[in-house]
Amino acid sequence: MTLPRITEHAGEWLRGAGPNSEIVISSRVRLARNLAGFPFVNRASLRQRQEVRDRCHERIMDSRVRLGALWVDLAESTDLDRMLLVERHLISRQHAQAGPDLPRAVAIGEDETFAIMVNEEDHLRIQVLRSGMQMAEAFEQINRLDDLVEEKLDFAYTRRFGYLTACPTNVGTGIRVSVMLHLPALKLTGEIDKVKRAARDMHLAVRGLFGEGSDALGDLYQVSNQTTLGRGESEILNDFQSTVVPQIISYEQQARQALARQRSAQLDDKIWRAWAVLSNARVIGTEEVMGLLSHLRLGVNLGRIDMVDIRTINELFLLTQPAHLQKLTGREMDPAARREARAELIRRRLGAVR
Repeated sequence: MTLPRITEHAGEWLRGAGPNSEIVISSRVRLARNLAGFPFVNRASLRQRQEVRDRCHERIMDSRVRLGALWVDLAESTDLDRMLLVERHLISRQHAQAGPDLPRAVAIGEDETFAIMVNEEDHLRIQVLRSGMQMAEAFEQINRLDDLVEEKLDFAYTRRFGYLTACPTNVGTGIRVSVMLHLPALKLTGEIDKVKRAARDMHLAVRGLFGEGSDALGDLYQVSNQTTLGRGESEILNDFQSTVVPQIISYEQQARQALARQRSAQLDDKIWRAWAVLSNARVIGTEEVMGLLSHLRLGVNLGRIDMVDIRTINELFLLTQPAHLQKLTGREMDPAARREARAELIRRRLGAVR
């Protein structure tokens, strides 16, 4: 797998499969790990960061661990390639924007279900990403991966605190679980702030499409646990699987039913206007297209429009992002040129499914 090739299809998080995928876009489990004997990344010297990167490269790409992984040296990658990986949720924005001389990398699984960031906030950030509500499957996969990596690398761990991490909120298990949710009905009914408040009361973080500090483009929200110390992995996972996510799914389903029952004309107007603009626009920006695709996706899931399928919409969520768009066209473009190219791509894709 090379970076140009991965633009040909949607990433795992937008595959549109798995339980409850009409609302739960993806499930992610992430582990923070640091190597024993080295300072945390923010305290390490350039030489120490290089040694961490080189050691991780050698051990992770061992034939038993790598499982078909692609190693990408981010310090040697272009800005465009790094942003492509951010858009596919394979690295964080922080990882992409670090100084050009800082040693950092990512190992990406062949099917993009896992990625291992090296020298982000911690020496290792191991993540597994699955489409739909597959938290248990993601947890099982990351446990196997963590065991394989730990056979090759000595992690910083104490009996008192557990795994040691750069951020105190990750100390202990080092686990973060999260889901990406599509919540257009809650947004349209004005109930989304209530959900955000309820999530915060349960000590959960609610973020936008690309995590901390990002906006909820396309009505896509990331919900994740905030603390790990003092709680077991199974306890955190069970909270998400049996309480947190089902409750939010129920809220969104109720909001969708209320829209269809009480505001059907306004709902159809949103859906069909989205189709009309996307099918005919000659110039369109990222934020606008995400909102329109969100309404169109809602319409398909409610059976109110059959001109397009979910897979095409999911792919457009990703392929219309700036880095993907430029990779697909084979050239770097200024914002004005991207708006034209984006509109043309959408018209072509939607025309092909009629």
